[in-house]
Amino acid sequence: MTMLKSFLSGLLLTGLLGAAHAAPAVALPDFAQLAEREGRAVVNIAVSGTQKVNAGFGDNDEMFDLFRRFGLPVPVPRGSQPQERTVQGIGSGFIIDSSGYILTNAHVIADADEITVKLTDKRSFKAKVVGSDSRTDVALLKVEASGLPKVTIGDPAKARVGEWVLAIGQPFGLDNTVTAGIISAKGRDLPNENFVPFIQTDVAINPGNSGGPLFNMAGEVIGINSQIFSRSGGYMGLSFAIPIDVAIKIADELKSSGKITRGRIGVGIQDLSEDLAKGFGLSKEGGALVTMVEKDGPADKAGIKVGDIILKVNGQAVNRSADLPRVITALKPGSKAVLGIWRDKSARDVSLVVAAMEEADASSPREYRGKQQGESERFGLALAELNARQLQQLGIKFGLLVRSATGAASRAGLQPGDVLTGVGGQELQSAAQLRQSLSALKGGEMMPLRVLREGRPFFTSITAPAAK
Repeated sequence: MTMLKSFLSGLLLTGLLGAAHAAPAVALPDFAQLAEREGRAVVNIAVSGTQKVNAGFGDNDEMFDLFRRFGLPVPVPRGSQPQERTVQGIGSGFIIDSSGYILTNAHVIADADEITVKLTDKRSFKAKVVGSDSRTDVALLKVEASGLPKVTIGDPAKARVGEWVLAIGQPFGLDNTVTAGIISAKGRDLPNENFVPFIQTDVAINPGNSGGPLFNMAGEVIGINSQIFSRSGGYMGLSFAIPIDVAIKIADELKSSGKITRGRIGVGIQDLSEDLAKGFGLSKEGGALVTMVEKDGPADKAGIKVGDIILKVNGQAVNRSADLPRVITALKPGSKAVLGIWRDKSARDVSLVVAAMEEADASSPREYRGKQQGESERFGLALAELNARQLQQLGIKFGLLVRSATGAASRAGLQPGDVLTGVGGQELQSAAQLRQSLSALKGGEMMPLRVLREGRPFFTSITAPAAK
């Protein structure tokens, strides 16, 4: 028995040693040299300025901070007058040229009266703003210095999901803090951010990191840390960086002209769901569905209609709606573009001249009331016709207010307060037109509806319920 135990123990020990020899340990990355070498080109940014605030809020009032954080207008009590208060902020940046050009986020230096840049060798400089672009959140600063350390610019297109990356910045004012993680995704779209295909990472990013560089393991900058997703205001594992090629293109234009010019064609768009694709006769999802055409804009002059689906621009595929603004804004105003569109279940080309983009006016939500027009039990819609004043306020010729939405209407995403303005690619001209279009649908058939919600047009697809 003793010999058997010894034999088995020997086999077990040999197996363990063999297994250990066959599976060498995986070495974890060492960020020390990268941080030491590249950290010299990362700068701390301190800003100060003035801001008009409600006299009813104190300097340390939590309510003021709440409104300011979420970009809401601060309510002003009756009889009170807005007052100015001094505001201070911190952020990060990095030197891209040894003569003193620095990249950071536009939101870091917004409304700043004075900007101070501090290097790792403790030198400080007053910086001037060469230019900033709020749409991409990129700003270019300049300090009067020479021979400064600078970063090496990398290629975000070569970065792969799962690669290690490193960030350097000053979260919560803690100078030259180094954090690391991996690339979680590329080309990420964020709500109301359709000009930047963000790099998503799990690198710990907190307030103060904004504007700092995102390095790959070769020590090259591939992005600018810009945003986080958070329910608490702190890091929760979702960080987003602006690809450095996007930022450098903005910086070059700011350096040469001090401003950014973008192309526009004057359309509102949305994604094309599987149901909408079927409703418009497409075999698969893809493209940008036109929900609005600006009167006398480039698209309108070229004959683009609501309900058209833009599939290509100058031969470049538009795989999703977010692709279109990035392609169009990259075109020079005055240049010609050929759009490949889908209309009436067939493809065609349309040529137009690109116009220059201007800052869009913000639209505010409104409430409307109209006379009751009837209720469709089959689709769960209760509608009201808008009066002339309401139509004029909305800028439409005809519309039906959704008073309630149940059943098929609710499943289509319709909500009370929505305004129906079109059926398929046709403008809605009467309640009878809608009733006829809906009544023609058989059980399971789908029809696109054009909807206006809080000033924003979009399409949804309603499915006819099966006959009982």
